[in-house]
Amino acid sequence: MQKKQHPHSFHIPVMGLAFTLDSPIKVAQYGISSVISIVDDVIIEKMNKYYSAKFQLPYKEISTKVEDYRAKRITSYLNTVDTIVKHKFENLKKSFETKSSEFEKYMDLLPDFSELKQSFTNKIKNNPLKEDIYNWIQNNLTPGNIDVNIMTKLDKANFKGNEKLSTEFNDAHAALRGFANSNLESSIVLSAGMNPRLYSYFENFNDFFPDENGNLKKKIILKVSDYRSALIQGKFLAKKGLWVSEYRIESGLNCGGHAFASDGYLLGPILEEFKNDKDALISDIHKILVTALESKGKYVPTKPLQLEVTVQGGVGNSKEHEFLLKNYKIDSVGWGSPFLLVPEATTVDADSIDKLKKATEKDLFLSNVSPLGVPFNSLKDSSNDIIKNNRIAAGKPGSSCPKKFLALSLDEKGKPLCTASRKYQSEKLETLAKQNLDSATFKKEAALITDKTCLCEGLANAAIYNYNLPHKGENQGVAICPGPNLAYFTKELTLKEMVSHIYGKTNVIKTKDRPHFFMKELAMYVDYFSNKVDEIQDTFTKKQEKYLTNFKSNLNDGIAYYQQLFSDKATIFEESNERLLKDLEQLKNKLFKIKIPALQAS
Repeated sequence: MQKKQHPHSFHIPVMGLAFTLDSPIKVAQYGISSVISIVDDVIIEKMNKYYSAKFQLPYKEISTKVEDYRAKRITSYLNTVDTIVKHKFENLKKSFETKSSEFEKYMDLLPDFSELKQSFTNKIKNNPLKEDIYNWIQNNLTPGNIDVNIMTKLDKANFKGNEKLSTEFNDAHAALRGFANSNLESSIVLSAGMNPRLYSYFENFNDFFPDENGNLKKKIILKVSDYRSALIQGKFLAKKGLWVSEYRIESGLNCGGHAFASDGYLLGPILEEFKNDKDALISDIHKILVTALESKGKYVPTKPLQLEVTVQGGVGNSKEHEFLLKNYKIDSVGWGSPFLLVPEATTVDADSIDKLKKATEKDLFLSNVSPLGVPFNSLKDSSNDIIKNNRIAAGKPGSSCPKKFLALSLDEKGKPLCTASRKYQSEKLETLAKQNLDSATFKKEAALITDKTCLCEGLANAAIYNYNLPHKGENQGVAICPGPNLAYFTKELTLKEMVSHIYGKTNVIKTKDRPHFFMKELAMYVDYFSNKVDEIQDTFTKKQEKYLTNFKSNLNDGIAYYQQLFSDKATIFEESNERLLKDLEQLKNKLFKIKIPALQAS
């Protein structure tokens, strides 16, 4: 099977619920791939109506009274996006004769080293006929992928009245079905860990199995934190006849949105392991796949299907981008948070953009606001935070919780309950008030309860504001979730400026103090480790001792790897190798001084 050539060496990962919800409509015609979140069918239905009207497409509302409405809403919106992207792309191809055309923009955005760009330059040198140029365009230009994302753990059970619906109507199952039934020929990104029941559900859809030509109409992308996780999940899916087409490696801490920290495994060594063991990974999983497909009576490919390895998390300049592509043989690099400042590519409200432009390192931090109980990248004084804090001050903490996508706790009747909801927080505060705690302790414990915020609304509201979409209920503001890397991007950017920055044609970062992305991640992990040690000082156990010892050992292994990497004179970054080695030594010393408590003998 011939490997498909991507026009660009970067992609735009999923961000929030609405920040990239219409990104393919904005950038796919230029060959740029992006990812849509299909968690929130409420905002998806509203966007479907909005874009159907804008592009004069037929639209029929899918109300909550319709059976399987969640999956059907997702299918309908994805088909609308697919139709619009194909229409815009066809118009782009026809515009090659027009000066300052969309075709010209497509070619201009490509990097100078692009084989596609060089091929076109060579083609027009010989003054070909218009028909020959048109045929070249038809045969060589491709749009970006319209990929989708679901967080596998957001698989809440649903009810019809008091009747609990079957598993296939769980949130993640319905979202998967919505994608599977769409016209898209693209990939679904599975993030936030393994969900065996959901993975097994993939077997119900033929598009995820190879056809007689070895092609997959719909593909699976796994977002993973390390090689072991990739191997375990890849084998699990292969046993069901399902091939993982891409392993998308993400930094555990140096990223946007929810931060799923590893046990001290650093990005550099993880990428090295993938590079060294990729062939073994392909071979091992292919053997399992063949056996499974044979047992199912399905077509068995004669050779392994295409597998890509991509990476994302904190990359900020062209030298880092190029290094990942060349040194680790990466197929694509994810650029997320910086695109929040590019209205041509993402959907962010004006107030949030203004705050993001002014944000410093101290304004971007890991918070505990997520109902998932996972650290969440937050922006200081976001409109969501301000509204939440005003409600707390008024004695009315919590959200009315209209959507319940993060309602993973259960109430007394066994129905989903979110820790950010007014019901949950009121009950917890009432219980806390009965414990006769001193004022300082009560205030501290109460803050842990009321800190949780409504992300279902906060991560979707930018689209509500930007497109003036109808909205009922309380205003929750916008919860923007950039990674720490955004502190070094200080102005609103055009799509051309951002892409030119990625490829080194220009530099939009003004500060000289931006740390190397490997060093930034390491610094974050050292701080994270220090906080973990402090957290368990009073409740130290043998299990915790093992966890912390292993964590520190993994960090030291990563530091040793970076010492060797930065000592290589052939490795060239924006910063000098001497500075990188100096920064590394400082972090090594900082880690050394963090002492794991001694376990007291009983």
